[in-house]
Amino acid sequence: MDLRALGLGLAFAFMWSSAFTSARMIVTEAPPLTALALRFLLSGVLGVVIARAMGQTWHLTRPQWRSTFIFGICQNALYLGLFFFAMQTVEASLAAIVAAAMPLFVGLAGWLVLGDRLRPLAILGLVLGIGGVALIMGSRLTGGADPVGIAACIVGTLALTVATLSVRTASGGGNLLMIVGLQMLVGSAALTVAALVFETWEVTWSLRLVLAFLYTTLIPGLLATLTWFVLVNRIGAVRAATYHFLNPFFGVVIAALVLGEAVSLLDIVGAVVIALGILAVQIAKQPGAVPARPGPAPGPRI
Repeated sequence: MDLRALGLGLAFAFMWSSAFTSARMIVTEAPPLTALALRFLLSGVLGVVIARAMGQTWHLTRPQWRSTFIFGICQNALYLGLFFFAMQTVEASLAAIVAAAMPLFVGLAGWLVLGDRLRPLAILGLVLGIGGVALIMGSRLTGGADPVGIAACIVGTLALTVATLSVRTASGGGNLLMIVGLQMLVGSAALTVAALVFETWEVTWSLRLVLAFLYTTLIPGLLATLTWFVLVNRIGAVRAATYHFLNPFFGVVIAALVLGEAVSLLDIVGAVVIALGILAVQIAKQPGAVPARPGPAPGPRI
């Protein structure tokens, strides 16, 4: 067993899942779009500086620039902007569960739109995962969850699906960390415009807000990205993506422990079903599966 890869995979899943809890802390005390724009400005500058120190260049190819802008707008501005907006009224555990279904949406879009061929196990995984999402959505809506917030999470996840599919062309030619830094700066610019139009500067300053902001910027924003790239380089994108099945579980547990959010039996059942669906889809992509179109499956971040 590759213990280092196991540790990297667990660390990535934990960091990504914990971001929803820290984001929930931020949006209850600060304007969500403004906070997110500032976070991406800091993360983007750090990413570009580190990339330059590693010898990477910002002289990208035309397809890389195009995909960098698509990724920056779809993931950082739309996906994360909508999730930060939604988490003013939606609990962190629910947001984490919806976002964790992204690999299922990617698999479904690849199958229906891009013509990727799927094994029966992958199709079963898609059915299970989407069924788990529907189970949790029905439970939360009947329990009084904000439908507008839930809708924002779903639209945001669809935007992340587009961003993830677009990275197939961005991954060629190297400069991955530079691309990550630049797409964060693209997202920051777009969110700054939206924040100036839709928000007012009202902040309830506290130590919790500062720590949550720093944690979200440095750990899920930058360290989780670097951890993902190291993991992919070690075991490959397909095997690395298997660790996504831990995200629903980690997201629910962290929100419950840190924020004291209530978790129902249906939430647990739905999270398990989603996790099994994600795992089935990823296992079906292992060597010996019907080949799909090439390209890495990047880890989603918040």
